[in-house]
Amino acid sequence: MNKNKIFEEFESLSMKLGYKVIHGKGSFTGDSCLINEDKYIVLNKNKPVEQKLKLFAQIFAKLDLTNVYVKPALRELVNQEKINF
Repeated sequence: MNKNKIFEEFESLSMKLGYKVIHGKGSFTGDSCLINEDKYIVLNKNKPVEQKLKLFAQIFAKLDLTNVYVKPALRELVNQEKINF
């Protein structure tokens, strides 16, 4: 699976888990946050896709995804980030 397809799959998984994905410009890396019970993932649209994929993987590595179907390519990236904790 190519990087852009993995990115689309991470966005789809985000929405499935109730996150709204925001693409913004600025001098920030991005992260997830909770505002008034709404869950957001904020990505810097100026960053390369590799950094965005790593950020998605880091965010999902913090979540319990045991009962959620995650495509193998995405799960591999998430599991790599769990090892880095």
